[in-house]
Amino acid sequence: MLVLAPAGVNAGSLRVVPEGNRHAEQPPIPGASVRRTQAGKTTFDLKYEKVRDLLASDDRLRSKIRKTAATYGIDPIHMVGAIVGEHTFNVDAYDSLQSYYVKAAAYAGNSFRFAYDGEGIADFVARPEFSQCAAMKDSYKLWSCREDVWEAKFRGRSVGGKAFPNNRFSAVFFQPFYAGQTFGLGQINPLTALMLSDLVSQKSGVAKLDENDAAGVYEAIMDPDLSLAFMAGVLRKAIDDYRTVAGMEISKNPGVTATLFNVGNSLQRARALAARNADAGSPVWPEENYYGWLVNDRLSELEVLF
Repeated sequence: MLVLAPAGVNAGSLRVVPEGNRHAEQPPIPGASVRRTQAGKTTFDLKYEKVRDLLASDDRLRSKIRKTAATYGIDPIHMVGAIVGEHTFNVDAYDSLQSYYVKAAAYAGNSFRFAYDGEGIADFVARPEFSQCAAMKDSYKLWSCREDVWEAKFRGRSVGGKAFPNNRFSAVFFQPFYAGQTFGLGQINPLTALMLSDLVSQKSGVAKLDENDAAGVYEAIMDPDLSLAFMAGVLRKAIDDYRTVAGMEISKNPGVTATLFNVGNSLQRARALAARNADAGSPVWPEENYYGWLVNDRLSELEVLF
């Protein structure tokens, strides 16, 4: 499996996360995922088999995955794990890659914006509480900083006479249809796309995203070709965050990278793991959740696809 150490990191000082699952049995699957699957009159096993068979039968999709993974310096199995997890637990796979293009086209030209209670995102992040983020030019650092400010100063609080929900930044400001909604082959949420805008622009030549152009953001995450680039970007950043912040090499464990793709906030989670290890006598390893557990459990049949 491909392993690349970023500049300035001593690969020999990294702790390599062991392969396989830390849990003997699959961790509990959230009720919302169970209810969605039951409502669709299907099962997790059937959904897994459907997305696995889509990958096995679609040479074009596998070729795109290989090419995109190479561009971002990651093994394709990480992208496969994320696709399998999303389409097993969160959505049902379409029958072909072309269906994703058709679905993306249905959103083209729609008019909507990122806002909460009449306040657009540009006005919101212009508040003085976000001044500490103003000097950050890289989109990942900028939006990570803004997300940290949201958690520390706005989430579940009243600020300037306005009450804000006790919910994630992405759910409150960046999902104009309904909270928790993600889109496309990669099931990327808009805030994640904005965070990765600079990286994807650099690596894939995609125009940088603008938070004031919500339709443009949705076009990027709905289009299968672009969605794969953002998916690879999420995984690349997760691997780098755990290397540089937690001193952990997670690129040999697709269940861990799939877990981070599912739960998000890899930078904050790497910080938390680093803090735990600072006080531990022996390594505290990152653990897979129900989603990543499945990827590791089925790894042998997924790896043969590539």
